[in-house]
Amino acid sequence: MSAPAPATGAAQGPALIWCPFADSESAAAAAGTLLDEGLVACANILPPMRALYVWQGERGESQEVGVLFKTDAALLDRAAGRLAEIHPYDTPAITGWKADAASPATAAWLALLVRGSEARDGA
Repeated sequence: MSAPAPATGAAQGPALIWCPFADSESAAAAAGTLLDEGLVACANILPPMRALYVWQGERGESQEVGVLFKTDAALLDRAAGRLAEIHPYDTPAITGWKADAASPATAAWLALLVRGSEARDGA
């Protein structure tokens, strides 16, 4: 599948995406793709954690690696959509939200993603 079209328009402020992975290698691979495509500015890959869940009516438990991706809200839907395409799980748990607050420096850093995607796209 091809990468989604980058955002056009103004930056909309910081946004975050949370997503678990089976291991750090698959998390790093997805993070690398999103970074290379300019959809996120950072991916914090957390150490393995214990996951307790109900899936398809069955109670389960496993070890997963969580990733917190940082992006601009203008790219949030595209980044989450692309993550769903490249994630190794059939039905990954991807949640994203706009940040209520951020330091001005962080907001400016993430806004560069939008300007960078426009430059790459010739907008």
